Amino acid sequence: MITIAEHRQDTRSGVLLVNLGTPDRPTVPAIRRYLREFLSDPRVIETPRAMWLPILYGFILPLRPRKLVHAYASIWTSEGSPLLAIGRAQQAALQRRLGEDTPVALAMRYGRPSIGDALDTLLAQGVRHLVVLPLYPQYSATTTASVYDALFTALKHRRWIPELRTLSGYHDDAGYIDALAASVQRHWDRHGRGEHLLMSFHSIPLRYFQAGDPYYCFCQKTARLLANALHLADGQWSVGFQSRVGRARWLSPYTDARITELARHGVRTLDVICPGFAADCLETLEEVAQRYARDFRAAGGETLRYIPALNADPAHIEALASLIERARAGWTPVTQDQETVHERERRAQSCLRILGI
Repeated sequence: MITIAEHRQDTRSGVLLVNLGTPDRPTVPAIRRYLREFLSDPRVIETPRAMWLPILYGFILPLRPRKLVHAYASIWTSEGSPLLAIGRAQQAALQRRLGEDTPVALAMRYGRPSIGDALDTLLAQGVRHLVVLPLYPQYSATTTASVYDALFTALKHRRWIPELRTLSGYHDDAGYIDALAASVQRHWDRHGRGEHLLMSFHSIPLRYFQAGDPYYCFCQKTARLLANALHLADGQWSVGFQSRVGRARWLSPYTDARITELARHGVRTLDVICPGFAADCLETLEEVAQRYARDFRAAGGETLRYIPALNADPAHIEALASLIERARAGWTPVTQDQETVHERERRAQSCLRILGI
């Protein structure tokens, strides 16, 4: 049966937040499901499918999840995955900041809640203007572009596509840089200032950068702006790239090698911040705060102090809200008065009669 009720709704703008994703539980089956989806994405692994899929299904999926169980279990909380719990807190804080007339939904590129499910939620609330904000400050084809792929796939078979505005990154946004600087300063005020500040970003294969991915340049600009905001001199800060796998060359210097080098050159207290992560997750809480801290001590350092991601910090929420408000500028909510509703209904019923429906 054809109905026109949904076409009489007021036009609303909404927001879709998207982060990377997480296993549902710290178990082998859940981690395997997550890795299967993640590592099957051709944006993440650009190796030809005929070469890659036998490796993925023959070696990685049977073996890798067991090695990750302890790592995920070490960061799991009473609320479940830190990334998902923080994402929900960010969603709720943005909802309060933007107001109830602007629905905000959270999605994960891999795992749940899916982008398709989040779109269903927003469209059911009458959203016709949609701001899509991937929570990756530094654009990369491996992250932001992958979100776009999934978004357009989810919209592909829908009858009525909302008007879209997408944010491809915010690596040099003033509000974001100020929020990062404030978080570092707050850490120093509470714990004292370390001898060196290392800014660690997730790495990508070097050949992706050589093929035109701008991610490396965006990371470097974020680092320079943050160092300037903190009034750091050369030698007081540096950049590293973490989370590489395999034998291929990735963006460098590698964070694990950099912390060892700093320890061997006499740094005893090292502060590490990960500006590319909008929410804390396995790579920050386990890789940096736990594993790299042990490596730093083993190399002769004393204390590696991880400065948490911005998460749901009020300054971070304000920066994200400002990005969203600029993106949706010019969208005016359309409120239909009663005469307009009746006229639209009359025209629709006339069309249905002409069609013999």
